[in-house]
Amino acid sequence: MFTNNQIFAAPLAGVTDRPFRRILREFAPEAPLVTEMISCHSLVGQHKNCLRNFDRYGAEGSVGAQIFGADPDLMATAAKMLADSGARWIDINMGCPVPKVATRAGAGAFLMRDHKLAGDIMRAVVRAVDIPVSIKTRLGWDDAHRDWRELIQIAADSGVRFAALHGRTRAQLYVGPAVHPDVHGCSIPIIANGDIKTADDLVRAGELGYCGVMIGRALMGRPWLIGTLSGGVVPNNVGDVVLRHLEYAVEYYGASVAVPMFRKHAAWYSAGMPNSAEFRIRVNSITDVAELKAEICKFWGCELNI
Repeated sequence: MFTNNQIFAAPLAGVTDRPFRRILREFAPEAPLVTEMISCHSLVGQHKNCLRNFDRYGAEGSVGAQIFGADPDLMATAAKMLADSGARWIDINMGCPVPKVATRAGAGAFLMRDHKLAGDIMRAVVRAVDIPVSIKTRLGWDDAHRDWRELIQIAADSGVRFAALHGRTRAQLYVGPAVHPDVHGCSIPIIANGDIKTADDLVRAGELGYCGVMIGRALMGRPWLIGTLSGGVVPNNVGDVVLRHLEYAVEYYGASVAVPMFRKHAAWYSAGMPNSAEFRIRVNSITDVAELKAEICKFWGCELNI
């Protein structure tokens, strides 16, 4: 069984921001967490409308910063900036399947189609920083091009220290079950990603030669999952967790941005509970933070402290 420092929190766009990482850290103090993917262009340009461009990671423990882009020099500069901001390692996104990244930007999963560019980027980033570099990729572009082993070898030759492998192709997006190939014999450690939810999934990953697992969408609404898989417990009152998460979001973004942004989290936390549909309908019309807190307390039966 993997220990908690071998159970990673995956980078999830729009999810694994600083407030969410604070909640994850409460339940898994030693777990490696990965940021949302960060555009090298946005970071190097210091675009002020993107708060994560200005995050400092020194107090967050084991946090890796994930970057994406198609320009080796910009990726190297971005990696250096993130290392200077306290990231423990740099992760290069080579698996994001969405069109604006994988096709229009020539980044993310597109790098599975251009191994020369992928190698150039990996070598540039490795040279730029003194901290470990990893990649996150998929099985291949589509069923006809399942060439992940070739990309992993290029990563190893470039000085990349480990890789996370999502068990789907780019063409699959997130549809269908993830399939985790046997990775025995790979030249760098491989982390299993995709549909990792239970202790049995961890055991199976170990049998297939993986050195750890990376949990993604299963964390949405269940940020304690990494902790429970490594021996922790489910919180007594989920509502208290939801309230703290909301408070962290307000502190980071301000109430006007945090409240509408938090609606998706409220929906994920409430999924499967009695009357959750009605709760989500009410929450989706709320714009005031005090009203949202009151609705959360009413739904979960927790105490509101203002």
